[in-house]
Amino acid sequence: MDERFHTFTVLISTINRAIYRIKTEEMAEFNLKSSHVSCLYYLYKKGSLTSTELCEVCEEDKANISRSVKHLEAGGYIECLSNAEKKYHRPLSLTEMGKEIGERISQKIDAILEKASEGLSHKARMNFYSSLALINNNLKKICDEYDAATN
Repeated sequence: MDERFHTFTVLISTINRAIYRIKTEEMAEFNLKSSHVSCLYYLYKKGSLTSTELCEVCEEDKANISRSVKHLEAGGYIECLSNAEKKYHRPLSLTEMGKEIGERISQKIDAILEKASEGLSHKARMNFYSSLALINNNLKKICDEYDAATN
């Protein structure tokens, strides 16, 4: 049991650190931070999203998304073409420069995912993702129980 705990926690932490480092290294070319990757990627893939929707698809909190959006708007990567009263409900879109960077980021992500999956069959990869999703959902339920107990 001790080995299982160690393997699970160390591998998850190691993978998370590797992902963060890869994002940081790959974003240096664009003078962006790792936190901007998901915003640009999902805006590129989905076309237009509100900050609220970005929070959901990126699984980031409001403050992180707000900082990223502010930085990306100031840098000319994204724009808001609406004057909706609530800022978080305004649709955000990539500028032409943002679309170019989004496409390059998407290509980089595809290439890195291919390298990360080397040696796995399609079926093994699908089983892995299915197992990972199940573990994620189970851990969320545990956290929800903690939240319910403290409220």
